[in-house]
Amino acid sequence: MTQTRKLFGDKKFYIYALLLVLPVMGQQLIENLVNLIDNFMVAGLGDIKMSGTSVAGQIIFVFIVLLNAVCMSGGIFVTQFNGAKDEKGIKQAISFKTIVSLGLLVIYLLICLVFPRQTLSIMLIGNNQKEAIIEEGVKYMHMIAFAGLPMIICYICSSSLRELGHVKQPLYASFAAAIINMILNYGFIYGNLGLPRLEVVGAALATFISRLCEVFIFIYIFKKSDNIIKIKLKEVFYIDRKLFVDIFKRSTRTIFSEAIWAFAETVTVALYNGKGGADVVSGMAASFTIANLYFTSLGGVNVATGVILGKLLGEGKLQEAREKRRWISSGSFIFSIFVTALAILTTLLVPIIYANLSLSAQEICKRMVFYMALFMPVWIIFNVQLAVARSGGDTYMSFVLDGMVNIFMTIPLVFYLAKGTDVGPVGIYMIARFIDIGKVIGSYFWLKKETWLVNLTDR
Repeated sequence: MTQTRKLFGDKKFYIYALLLVLPVMGQQLIENLVNLIDNFMVAGLGDIKMSGTSVAGQIIFVFIVLLNAVCMSGGIFVTQFNGAKDEKGIKQAISFKTIVSLGLLVIYLLICLVFPRQTLSIMLIGNNQKEAIIEEGVKYMHMIAFAGLPMIICYICSSSLRELGHVKQPLYASFAAAIINMILNYGFIYGNLGLPRLEVVGAALATFISRLCEVFIFIYIFKKSDNIIKIKLKEVFYIDRKLFVDIFKRSTRTIFSEAIWAFAETVTVALYNGKGGADVVSGMAASFTIANLYFTSLGGVNVATGVILGKLLGEGKLQEAREKRRWISSGSFIFSIFVTALAILTTLLVPIIYANLSLSAQEICKRMVFYMALFMPVWIIFNVQLAVARSGGDTYMSFVLDGMVNIFMTIPLVFYLAKGTDVGPVGIYMIARFIDIGKVIGSYFWLKKETWLVNLTDR
């Protein structure tokens, strides 16, 4: 066998991997395109209203990251139990997702309905247009709070279907919800189609209604599909104490690691926002919205890696998992080059989509989008490395190399640059991102220990 053959799999393997990656990317691309259109419509209301929804959106972002972390943690067990053909284990993993997510919902509702002003004030320390931005953000948060429960149901259904190998159904559900969202945004934000003009509140209301519709689509999918596991409502809240505790113990590090990452992102965004006015807030937020179009590749490789390796580990095929991990790593690097090329082209969208933003905001957005595109190979490789470790229950790696590094290196560095230097927000972001290269190197040596090569279903 040649060295190339050892590094890369055959055509059949990569076609199978792409069949997992592309629907996931498609689903996330649809959701991010809707966010982009939301931004386009809200941007037409001006920098202040755009900034208000963007800062409030950062709170939603933290909730979604934690929700994803819970689903990802439970998903480690869903994929392995699926490989072991253990239906009881699959249902218990889904129960874990549901119960922990409902705990997150309580915190989310408190922030959105009881403490929105206090939360947004922390995000805008030092901004010279703080009060005006907060007023718009509070309006948005009061309405988007109602989307919390539908969002949880959608994420649990979508992630569980993907982990069981059903990657197309979530794509169809997201597509239908996206169409509904776009139509309602057009109506509610500007008062078209005979609907009231609600501006930023309208954007949140459209999100809530579209998520609710998506819930009913998932219910229909589960009821009508014969080859998808059936789980009754009472089974969702049934707890096998021993297994639940095992899942919880292994999941806490992943959830905590993702929470730290979300906290780090929120703190750094708050520090960027303090380096100017509404142009900085709206420009940075607009860049992340565009970047999310190519960030879909991260979710795609993450899910594909977890499904392929998790199923093999659950079946006890450890040697095959070791070999295919190598194939995935090599293929993902080639994939990242194509993603980077496409990502650079998205800079052309800025003056088209955000023509109503100030020129200063547009310039910030363009520079950020370009620099983020250059880092895509690093982020894709790191996400694959994290997915490999998690597929076998090794959650220490993400806890140490992602969580702890963010706390003790990324946040202090950004804080120093923001408060102790004259470096602008774009420069601060780029300098801090070089830490991610060190994460990739550290993960490479960590994975060589093969602590991830474990069958978790062998109880």
